[in-house]
Amino acid sequence: MLSEINQRNLLLARRLLKISSWLTAPLYVLFVAALYMAFIYAPTERVMGQVQRIFYFHVGAAWNAMYVCFALVFLSGVIYLARRKRIWDHVAASAAEIGLAFTTITLLTGIFWARPIWGTWWPWGDPRVTSVLAMWLVYVSYMVFRANLDEGEKKYKFCAVFGIIGFINVPIVTISIRIWRTIHPVVITMDEMKLESEMVAALMVALGAYTLLFAFLFCLRLAMRLQAGATREMLQEAAQGRV
Repeated sequence: MLSEINQRNLLLARRLLKISSWLTAPLYVLFVAALYMAFIYAPTERVMGQVQRIFYFHVGAAWNAMYVCFALVFLSGVIYLARRKRIWDHVAASAAEIGLAFTTITLLTGIFWARPIWGTWWPWGDPRVTSVLAMWLVYVSYMVFRANLDEGEKKYKFCAVFGIIGFINVPIVTISIRIWRTIHPVVITMDEMKLESEMVAALMVALGAYTLLFAFLFCLRLAMRLQAGATREMLQEAAQGRV
C-alpha cells in the first residue's frame, strides 16, 4: 500500500495533468498570436532588418529561463533546506529542466541572430554571450548530478545547495552588458524600452507565450516526477513481498 505522502502526490499529479490540459488551447492561441505579432504586426527594424524578429522569441526564452525557471529552482532549494519536504526537490528539478531547455533556445536563437549582424556564429569574449553559456553549463552540471547521485536526503540537500549557488549566474547575466564592454545591444533598461510601441507589444505577447509554455511544461513534468516516485515505492514493496 502506498504511503500517505505518495497518495497525496498522486492526487496532486492528477490535478496537475488536468491543469495542463486546460492550458493547451490558450497556449496554442497565444503562440499563434506571438508569431503574428513578431512577423506581421511589428515593424521591420531599420538597421538589422528581418533577422531582428528573432529578438522576441530570444528574449522570451531568456527571461523565463532566468527569472521564472531558475528563480524557482533557487526558491525551492531554500524551502527544501528549511522544511525537508521532497515535493520541493521535485519542483526544483522540474523547473531546472525547463530552464535548461529555454536557455538552449536562447543560445540557439542568439547564434542565428549573430551571424548576419556580427559576422560570426559565436562572438567569443562578449560578456553577455559568455555569461549565458556559463549559466547553461552550471545547470547542465546540476542535471548531471541529479541523474547520477543516489536517491536520498544527501542528494536532495546537495542539489538544493547547488541550485541556490547556481542562481548567482542570473544577476551576472543581467548586469553583464551594463558593467563590461559588449557588442550586445542594450534595448531594455530599468527606465525604458528602446523599441517602437508595436515592438513592445510583440515582445509582451512573446513573453506571455513563453510563460504559459513554462506553466504547461511544469505541470506535466512535476506530475511525471510525482507519479514516478509512487511507482518506485510500489515496485520496492512488490520486491519485498508486501504487495
